[in-house]
Amino acid sequence: MTEAQGAGRAYGVDSEVGPLRTVMLHRPGNELRRLTPRNNDKLLFDGIPWVGRAQDEHDAFAQALRDRDVEVLYLGELLTEALGDPEARARAVKGTTEDLRLGDTLRDYLRSSLADLDPARLAEALMAGVRNDEVRAGGLVTSLLAHEDFLIDPLPNLLFTRDSSVWIRDSVAVTSLAMPARMRETQLTELIYGFHPRFAGADKVYDHQLEHVEGGDVLALGPGVLAVGVGERTTPAGVERLARRVFAKGLAHTVLAVPIAQQRATMHLDTVCTMVDVDAVLMYPNMAEEMRALAVTTDGDQLHVAEPEPFLVAAAKALGIDTLRRIDTGLDPVTAEREQWDDGNNTLALAPRVCIAYERTVETNARLEESGIDVIRISGSELGSGRGGPRCMSCPVLRAPVK
Repeated sequence: MTEAQGAGRAYGVDSEVGPLRTVMLHRPGNELRRLTPRNNDKLLFDGIPWVGRAQDEHDAFAQALRDRDVEVLYLGELLTEALGDPEARARAVKGTTEDLRLGDTLRDYLRSSLADLDPARLAEALMAGVRNDEVRAGGLVTSLLAHEDFLIDPLPNLLFTRDSSVWIRDSVAVTSLAMPARMRETQLTELIYGFHPRFAGADKVYDHQLEHVEGGDVLALGPGVLAVGVGERTTPAGVERLARRVFAKGLAHTVLAVPIAQQRATMHLDTVCTMVDVDAVLMYPNMAEEMRALAVTTDGDQLHVAEPEPFLVAAAKALGIDTLRRIDTGLDPVTAEREQWDDGNNTLALAPRVCIAYERTVETNARLEESGIDVIRISGSELGSGRGGPRCMSCPVLRAPVK
């Protein structure tokens, strides 16, 4: 692992199950209060969450992590501190106001008004958005828009910190998010890694201007082995670009490209498969049998792509073990589908054989415990309205190596 220059902090992740030491979360805030029946579909939420309850649930999640000696960092606080740098502020304002919907008059107004905000208020505007009735810009664009229209859209999916960045050994991949509602998230993550003192000197292996790759699709199966889902969010070109970059830096020797059959709640690989032990995965059985992987390796000059194999077979080969144990969600196809919808597959490993899961996925949690996995249950009735579980809501910054 690498020590962050000037901060005395370490960062690095080489597996899904190494003992978790530091994690980045985002506590739900005013960006969730901006969700309405008019915009929740556009902003990728199935419903309108009760924000106070969502905050209570998230606080309990964070406390469960602290109870296991995990350091919890908050994205909003890191962003505010990063925006103390004048260059970070300038980049934030420019990037946020490049939206072609604004027009010149409104863009100039917003750039001026945002530049005058202190770091905390600027961070809030970047995360929670700005409504038309909250400005006095004048001009044609604001006159034609409804009062409740957003000039800067809120970012309720910041809750899911897994997607906007992922650590691959001691390098960070700032991802490239595919859905328009989420594209601006990685601009903020880029500011944190580029300007916060804690991450000074951190190596970056990917950035938000490259082909689409989302963190929920990237699983560090073990040192040197990545599995990357390919489907609605991460594109074939994205996994190829990521493979080239991690190979060039010596961060991996094998990347498994895993096509995902697209269903409403299977947007990422971690919605159908997560690791709970060095040799065990939790899988959605309704898709497990059909899951294939193409092993990508390199000879230093060219990529070599193997023929598709069953995912568990390809993963075991890449890890150099005989087999991966498969633990299924649910007891039958209907129960499995219900529990997958409720993020039963989206567990967060705190260490080998220890994970956090939503309490409502009763059957899945029972299957995990029958297989020797210690399950820490948290409530997620409101947090789950954005279709994400404990893994989605966390970006591990530091994991200790598995001994």
